[in-house]
Amino acid sequence: MPVRSGGSRARRLIGYLLAISGLAWVLHDVHLGTMFASMRRIRWIWVAPAILFDVLSYLCQGVRWRYLLRPVGSVSTLQTTQAIYAGLLTNEVTPLRVGELVRAYLVSRWARVRFLSVVPSIAAERLFDGVWLAIAIGITAMLVPLPRDLVVGGNVLAIVVIAATASFLYLVNRRRREGPPNAGEARPEVNQPRSLGKMISQVAEGIGRIGLSRDSIAALLVSPLILVFQGVALWLMMVAYGFSLSAWAGMAVFLILHLGTALPNAPSNIGTYQFFCVVGLTLFGIEKSVATGFSFVAFFLLTLPLWVLGLLAIARSSMTLPAIRHEIDRLLKG
Repeated sequence: MPVRSGGSRARRLIGYLLAISGLAWVLHDVHLGTMFASMRRIRWIWVAPAILFDVLSYLCQGVRWRYLLRPVGSVSTLQTTQAIYAGLLTNEVTPLRVGELVRAYLVSRWARVRFLSVVPSIAAERLFDGVWLAIAIGITAMLVPLPRDLVVGGNVLAIVVIAATASFLYLVNRRRREGPPNAGEARPEVNQPRSLGKMISQVAEGIGRIGLSRDSIAALLVSPLILVFQGVALWLMMVAYGFSLSAWAGMAVFLILHLGTALPNAPSNIGTYQFFCVVGLTLFGIEKSVATGFSFVAFFLLTLPLWVLGLLAIARSSMTLPAIRHEIDRLLKG
């Protein structure tokens, strides 16, 4: 999907600058001998379970997304998980999280529904993630000392989540009052020109359609497993690297890393991943050179399966990534 606007180019440039700045800080004053020596002490028996938990987290996301998509259309957990991995691969090679649009397009194609009708389910996912991330920060803060900035970030996130939840409940309640649309009501076609206001209106209607059903509640209850499995994956990588950190300390590092890389930045979160990983580990007494080595090893070992499964997901879709992005661009422009 071509990036034409000056604002998008500026955000892309900012992402690359953040990546370069992060890597510059991480590599500054690092003793390369210590860093490479720490890499040679990896206990590989722990790497496989770490990768397994990481994969399981995305499988849980596929289960959750299938629940949220039921008001729109029928897709299998395999298809939702495949679309998620296709989107993850896209995020690895392009900036600004374009992968969210890629996975929405693939699911809309398989379910034979409008592209925009899938977007509300992704918005609901982000809301559920925010709810459980705020809860996780609160619980972890009671068990291990967290940096003040992370606690403040958790409080800000909690406020945002409360506002988003209130908006979600308002849209649900408004749809209940208005009732389902008339059968003869005209629906915009895929190729019909759309204004931004109409697009937002359709997304809001879709959020109201998700509502507080058993499926949405099931999706909400599945959501913490995604965070837990990803946190366990990173902690097991720490065990493989020889760190003697508790599981809660490992979760604290994961939360710092997760919150720090939440905003769109450079492809693969390169630079920002290493920065926040090192920041988190040094807070728990890990020497910076050793923490830097871990940040690169964990990044590579947890990203490699994502690339492999992402490439497989794209191949199974019978489309190429450029073709998918071209179709998304056409749909968004109407």
